[in-house]
Amino acid sequence: MKKAINIRLDEVLLSDLDNYAAEMERTRTYIIEKAISAYFDTLDEIIADKRIDELKKGNVETYSLQQVAKQLGLS
Repeated sequence: MKKAINIRLDEVLLSDLDNYAAEMERTRTYIIEKAISAYFDTLDEIIADKRIDELKKGNVETYSLQQVAKQLGLS
């Protein structure tokens, strides 16, 4: 199910969006959905790098599989 949202775009960006949509014979919505979906891969990498950095700094507590199993009563 799709939901409507409102966004504000710079006029140049909106013009570029319209040009791409026209060239591809697609809607603005289609182009925006594809762009956001593709950017999620980049965001996943950024978040993973951030989490690794926090782990290396010792700012995150880690647990072994055995500790988790014991805590859950699975061992």
